[in-house]
Amino acid sequence: MAGPNGFTLEATDSDARAGILHTPHGDVPTPAFMPVATQGSVKALDPADLEGLGAKIVLGNAYHLYLRPGDEVIKSLGGLHSFMAWPHPILTDSGGFQGFSLQHLREITQDAIVFKSHLDGSIHELTPEAAIRHQESIGADIIMPLDVCAPTGVGRDEVENALEMTSRWAVRCREAASRSDQMLFGIVQGGSFPDLRKRSAEFLISLDFPGYAIGGVSVGESKDEMYQATHVTAALLPSKSPRYLMGVGSPEDLVEAVAAGIDMFDCALPTRIARNGALFTPDGRVNVYTAPFRYRDQPVQAGCDCYTCRTFPAAYLHHLFRAKELLAYRLATIHNLRFVLRLMEEMRSAVLDGTFEDYRKAFHRSFVPPDQERRHSQKRKWLKAQGRPEVSERDTDTSGE
Repeated sequence: MAGPNGFTLEATDSDARAGILHTPHGDVPTPAFMPVATQGSVKALDPADLEGLGAKIVLGNAYHLYLRPGDEVIKSLGGLHSFMAWPHPILTDSGGFQGFSLQHLREITQDAIVFKSHLDGSIHELTPEAAIRHQESIGADIIMPLDVCAPTGVGRDEVENALEMTSRWAVRCREAASRSDQMLFGIVQGGSFPDLRKRSAEFLISLDFPGYAIGGVSVGESKDEMYQATHVTAALLPSKSPRYLMGVGSPEDLVEAVAAGIDMFDCALPTRIARNGALFTPDGRVNVYTAPFRYRDQPVQAGCDCYTCRTFPAAYLHHLFRAKELLAYRLATIHNLRFVLRLMEEMRSAVLDGTFEDYRKAFHRSFVPPDQERRHSQKRKWLKAQGRPEVSERDTDTSGE
């Protein structure tokens, strides 16, 4: 019997799973996607928008919230749920991923990640204990330990060193955690090395975390490498515990990860590309900036139940983006998040009905992902123009998604 914190596995269809994540702020049906609210806000949307889209849980970032407005401000105003007027579950990341993505602003030691603030240049030491303290102070339902994510393409020794540090820090985080109303997940590292993934998973399982995350994916590796790491790691994790794949949000990747047995996801991709005019449809992404949408008197996606598609023709969105109207960002974000959240709902129903493999095949027959090399090339050019190191699609801008 699941209590206020826990997980109930309801059904499986091959490796795909449907369950219920239990938290003090409500239950979350899984598979579940968490819109990214790094600084306590999903860009361009308010809590009523998120509820209307079917979001059950969101993700915040304790590192960014520690820098601004500060733990003491959030705690004094009733905690993060009250502060952002979101009465539903919240998961917070510790700041470990920023140790990867903000390479130009940090130094990793054996005991901590030392950051130079992008806000004022001040120096902050984030220890495993401090990461837990920040997350306990703001009161998220699910919290993450401080971990070390090795960049893609590095050698086995560097990946192994990151894994060993992550394991040591996991023990320190486990010992520092004191709130019984929060779930602290372990984070499995190991890069693309199956034996290292196995070592990491077995060690974390020995610490008996209530849930497990898969880190170190979607950090610049190929799709095949990401899928392999996901399948290998998911198979190692306890069936009774929720499994969270960190930083993955492309529709085709979500479908494959659910097929591997993953329950939870987050990613800035759906909201970030929405603000650039790229919208998901069952056939793949479309760009409403382009000329074909100028006169289109139909919604971006026929039959879509989101507010944007129910209310406006694609030509209106084309106009808003061309005119740089702020409403463009809200309407596009509503559509992309509803697309992803509806995808979660459909996959859950397929698992419960025992038809997931049919659903998976039908999805891939229709949905055409963007060309990967072209996408990576465009991202590299954008990062170079910003004067930033190359990172993955999971990355957010310096101030956070």
